[in-house]
Amino acid sequence: MRILAIQVLRRVKECMQLAETYFQRSFVMPDINYRVRGQKAGVAYLAQNEVRFNPILLQENTQDFIYQVVPHEVAHIIAYQQFGRVKPHGAEWQNIMQNIFGLPPEVRHQFDTTNTVKQLFTYHCGCQIHHLTVRRHNKIVRDRMRYICKKCGGTLRKINE
Repeated sequence: MRILAIQVLRRVKECMQLAETYFQRSFVMPDINYRVRGQKAGVAYLAQNEVRFNPILLQENTQDFIYQVVPHEVAHIIAYQQFGRVKPHGAEWQNIMQNIFGLPPEVRHQFDTTNTVKQLFTYHCGCQIHHLTVRRHNKIVRDRMRYICKKCGGTLRKINE
């Protein structure tokens, strides 16, 4: 993992340098850690100036992860430092991805998450099947929380097996 962490750090520094050249100003280097679990590849904590990465997805998809996920999260940090609070994948972030990093502004990764998610629960709405993690399933059961489908607006309901 140490070699991968060095590669990630190198890519973060490269992205920061590209942004500094483009905007003609310096940016504060974010802290980096590897405490993301589940389906997410990475998360940017803007106010803390921190990026977190999923170590399992990094190990299983090293090349694509370093090429796409690392700049994705750094672009969030740069957008926040340059523009303040903006939409997470809005025009500012897309501009950074395309015009500074030369990458497509993809919102979600396509990595296989089989080894990162231990158990999934099957739910349905009016238009499709959803697979929820144990955390979200437990929120529904314990906290009586409702999840709504972004496509059809229907409430997710457990499929009894």
